[in-house]
Amino acid sequence: MRIATYNVEWFTALFDEDNRLQADDGWSRRRDVTRAMQAEALGAVFRAMDADAIMVIEAPDQGSRRSTRAALEGFAARYDLRTSRALSGFASDTQQEIALLYDPDWLSAAHAPSDLGAPRFDMDFALDLDVDAVPDPVRWSKPPLELWITPRDGVPFRMIGVHAKSKAPHGARSPEDATRIAIANRRKQLAQCIWLRRRVSAHLAEGTPLMVLGDFNDGPGLDVYERLFGRSGVEIVLGEGAEAPLYDPHAAEALERRLGTMPSTARFFRKDTNRYLAALLDYIMVSADLRARAGLWRILHPFDDPDCFGDADLQSALLTASDHFPVVCELDLS
Repeated sequence: MRIATYNVEWFTALFDEDNRLQADDGWSRRRDVTRAMQAEALGAVFRAMDADAIMVIEAPDQGSRRSTRAALEGFAARYDLRTSRALSGFASDTQQEIALLYDPDWLSAAHAPSDLGAPRFDMDFALDLDVDAVPDPVRWSKPPLELWITPRDGVPFRMIGVHAKSKAPHGARSPEDATRIAIANRRKQLAQCIWLRRRVSAHLAEGTPLMVLGDFNDGPGLDVYERLFGRSGVEIVLGEGAEAPLYDPHAAEALERRLGTMPSTARFFRKDTNRYLAALLDYIMVSADLRARAGLWRILHPFDDPDCFGDADLQSALLTASDHFPVVCELDLS
């Protein structure tokens, strides 16, 4: 079975209020990219993944008229994708949902929210964020998507799709303001990861095969504030010390190196430096029992993956479709 996670920048902006794809000459929310350009590029990338299940981060909006499922299933039909069925969970407070797009011939998926080890992800979690001995309420703006996956042939397992808090100091009006916002955002991001890790630990204690995947907006050594807090959110979710660990080879590589060339799953343009910034933000973490069944992890990177680099059309599609690139993992569940 091939599982993928893919953050699609402003996917929702490609659909109208009736969930119809707008593949036209209007501008998308990506710089210098029309809706037709982004939609066609995404169709090419999804076909290239050829995954049995794709955790879509920043999936189309869910609201009074907007339907994540209708938008994604319409998109799949438009580009003749075998991942023709979509499933989402608790709606986001933003226009960015988490959803699974999957092939119903190869697996079934059910929304299976839990309160094991910690509150449900659509509720509040009390944690002291600023070391004043007073618990602060933590809430996910994009609640993780908890699923029970049953392959057509093979071992069932739990899957949790994640889009953790961004640490970027959006709205800052001065360097001091940027520092304050960045530290506050990191506190919340770490709190979300602690919350998630408690759920992970509880499932692992029960012996449940588990996969956690998505965009963590974080990674080992990613910013200076990690020194202030001692560890990244990714390290918290992976598990430390005596905790039952999860595994992702790209995270393991980043933790081992800390310096030098590292894997990356995202590419952002920075106006202040007039350069592109590469970052490892997207992961597929698996429990030990699934790791024993796992084969290749792959980042469909337009420059670092030789097959993507050697295919000019796919390389262009990856750069046009999103500021993130898909991560793919192969599992033998038979």
